[in-house]
Amino acid sequence: METNLVYFDETGDDGLIKTSSETFILTSIYMSSESWQKNYNQMKFLRKELKEKYGFHIKEEMHTKYFLADKDPYRKYNWNKEIKLEILKAFTLAIADLDLTCINVIIDKNKIKKQDYKILENALKYNIQRIDNDSNGKWNYIIITDRGRIAPMRKTARAIRAYNPIQSKYSYTFKNQPISSLIEDILEKDSDESYFIQICDFISYFVHLYYKCCINKNALPNRIGKLIDKKFVGSVMATLKKSNKLNLNANRSNSYGLVIYPK
Repeated sequence: METNLVYFDETGDDGLIKTSSETFILTSIYMSSESWQKNYNQMKFLRKELKEKYGFHIKEEMHTKYFLADKDPYRKYNWNKEIKLEILKAFTLAIADLDLTCINVIIDKNKIKKQDYKILENALKYNIQRIDNDSNGKWNYIIITDRGRIAPMRKTARAIRAYNPIQSKYSYTFKNQPISSLIEDILEKDSDESYFIQICDFISYFVHLYYKCCINKNALPNRIGKLIDKKFVGSVMATLKKSNKLNLNANRSNSYGLVIYPK
């Protein structure tokens, strides 16, 4: 059986307090093991091109929020707006050219009514459920995530291997449908050592901006609004959709397949 590699990263914090972030977005990308090397080579080529054109150090992590807000370590480059937009476009087009699939789960804290709501655990569960549905027994998968939240993520993944209640589409009854294709415990890796975790970060942050300004009709953060606008955010999402990077079956009622909870 073929094995897929799944990478996770998030935008926002998983606490119930809204002062730091009103949403928590957990993004996964997954690819077959046969596609991994080609995808890696393409991202490595991108980074070499960005080094040659703009001096962007190959080993410098692409942390999208800090890049957009003109924070360290990117301020040292003294890029103007046009160059930063070119870099963002290059990343978007490079991701669009990869052989992978993406799922985005949004937890909107404004909709949470229970004080014991487990934000990270629910976001992970909803994401893994959809990866497992996509595998449908045809392939198994290994999950790799950024460092920092490994203990609750492992606990959640172990739990849904045994008990994973799924509500019927036609009634309020539930049936137990344990996750069956996940191999091993969730593993962790530093994001600065993984192009693919950085891709998750890139997509996750643009999903965050899209939800904020295009769905909830709020303004972009001030510093970010100096570089990009709502149209640019929409173009990134449209490019990912047009290139079939988004798993639209994750939520058929959303044009980008975004999974949004609580309902």
